[in-house]
Amino acid sequence: MNIILIAVTVLVSIVAFSNRELFDKLKFYPYQIKNQKQSWRFMSYALVHASWMHLLINMWVLYSFGSIVLGTFQLTFGTKGIFYYLLLYVGGVLFSTLFDYGKYKNNVYYTAVGASGAVSAVVFASILIYPTSRIGLFPIPIGIPAWIFGILYLIYSVYMQKRGTDNVGHSAHFWGAIFGLIFTIIVVPGVIQSFIQQMFG
Repeated sequence: MNIILIAVTVLVSIVAFSNRELFDKLKFYPYQIKNQKQSWRFMSYALVHASWMHLLINMWVLYSFGSIVLGTFQLTFGTKGIFYYLLLYVGGVLFSTLFDYGKYKNNVYYTAVGASGAVSAVVFASILIYPTSRIGLFPIPIGIPAWIFGILYLIYSVYMQKRGTDNVGHSAHFWGAIFGLIFTIIVVPGVIQSFIQQMFG
């Protein structure tokens, strides 16, 4: 399932790089969602990316962490694990846009693209399941514990969202991460106990 999500996203993104009409039709555009009832944009924006680097980073992170989470879900739920993983990803796509929709639905200029919110959901599901695993963070030469990375990521996302000085959807990163945590707590039996045991056991 993870490979399918990556393949579809890469294919649509590559096509949209050279097809501006398709890119504009799929991007997240709160004003159009509200005024033209284009509700598909709540989901379709995750299929297109602003650049090759944007696409490659998202897909590499999804490949790296998604395989871990999907494997854990399959080990826990059997074949239903694929369904739960898909819910995690799709839920991350949707949930990560809700804050920005409320904030920008009357702003004719605001748009966004990319699967970063959903990828954040997957990453934070992994952090909750394996909090003491190590995550590489450039330019730090050694991996840092996943739980520390998670805290730093959330703080950074909030800080950068408030500054609003770059062209990155930091609030989508934050809310995608929050969805990943909540979803995993609800779905995976004993994940909180496992988290505590790994951290303090």
